[in-house]
Amino acid sequence: MSSASRREPVRAPEESTAHGAASLPWAARVRSSGLRVTKQRLAVLDALERTPHATADQVLAAVRQSLPEITVQSVYTVLHSLTDAGLLRQLDLANSPARYETRVADNHHHAVCTGCGRIEDVACAVGHAPCLTPADAHGMAIRVADVVYQGLCADCAAQDAGAAGTPSPRDAHQG
Repeated sequence: MSSASRREPVRAPEESTAHGAASLPWAARVRSSGLRVTKQRLAVLDALERTPHATADQVLAAVRQSLPEITVQSVYTVLHSLTDAGLLRQLDLANSPARYETRVADNHHHAVCTGCGRIEDVACAVGHAPCLTPADAHGMAIRVADVVYQGLCADCAAQDAGAAGTPSPRDAHQG
């Protein structure tokens, strides 16, 4: 299902905190989205709350800690139903399998380390969607602008700087 046909995030007046996290318990949010509350849905939401930006395989591994019988297909089904209901956001990043997060109640972007793949949330400078307006929208009503910053995290930048100061074996032999 395309992101354009997905429902808006389920929100309650007291729902958002500074990081867009929900104050309502997951069961209440699942119920208010029109879905049935199941242990599989709650386990997936709990896993993603603990490990944001996780892939389906990472979610499966985390959920199997509490539900060892859960199947790969069940995890994918739950991820898609929760995304369609607006309880999860699917991230489609370059050169990466789809990732999921529970932070849906605010407009934010992502910074991806090109060295290690670490993903961090980045607050939107404008604060509301869409935060960018295209020069030509080609007749589309733009609702969201997804921004992905790419660079090196502090750890990878330090390793990169350290490696730059160390002569390569080839350079050492050319003296």
